[in-house]
Amino acid sequence: MSAEMKIIARIHSDFPEKFGIPRQSGIIDELSARIVFEPEYRDPHALRGLEAYSHIWLLWQFSEAVRDTWSPTVLPPRLGGKTRMGVFATRSPFRPNPIGLSCVRLEKIMTEEGLGQVLYVRGADLLDGTPIYDIKPYLAYTDAHPDAVCGFSDEVRGYHLEVVFPEELLEILPADKREAAIALLRQDPRPSYQHDPERRYGTAFAGCDIRFHVRDGVLTVCEVVPYVKQQAPGKE
Repeated sequence: MSAEMKIIARIHSDFPEKFGIPRQSGIIDELSARIVFEPEYRDPHALRGLEAYSHIWLLWQFSEAVRDTWSPTVLPPRLGGKTRMGVFATRSPFRPNPIGLSCVRLEKIMTEEGLGQVLYVRGADLLDGTPIYDIKPYLAYTDAHPDAVCGFSDEVRGYHLEVVFPEELLEILPADKREAAIALLRQDPRPSYQHDPERRYGTAFAGCDIRFHVRDGVLTVCEVVPYVKQQAPGKE
């Protein structure tokens, strides 16, 4: 049995690649993004009353993880990429249905020429251009469970790095993206099973490729260059 899912909007974020995207929504409030509705869903009546909410849920497609097969177990990066867990005990993108769920802060709703009403959000963990299937208001009285037990996720919560970002490199980034970049790096963009202190990593953010290395819990930015999208093999 199958059911059609309609794409109602797409998000526009500062992440052109998957590497470096926060592992969960809401942990980096400095990240800003825009949600632009598809033409057939730009009826302003559909958003009536949404401005009264501070947070919203996004249901979206893991657009780069769509596949015909699935596995009952996955290898969560936060467990080192070597420990298998049941797919339904994780938020892995590799699922029977590639659906993601994110809670983001609704900053404002603005009417833009040619686009209708656009949602400005904070804390999104979505790749630029990600298709969105639905938007629902966040209800604190029923959606928040402060006493919830979070399985293996509790073991890795709160981990962060010290970030050294030289001022002359930080100034290459747009001024309104600098705090978000530092917060992003503090969360450690590397896969948790990679610990080579000599290895140089790079994360694409806000039109730049931020290159860094990590040693003894300190992430040091060593270069910031314009981001150039890499072409897939065999494509011109």
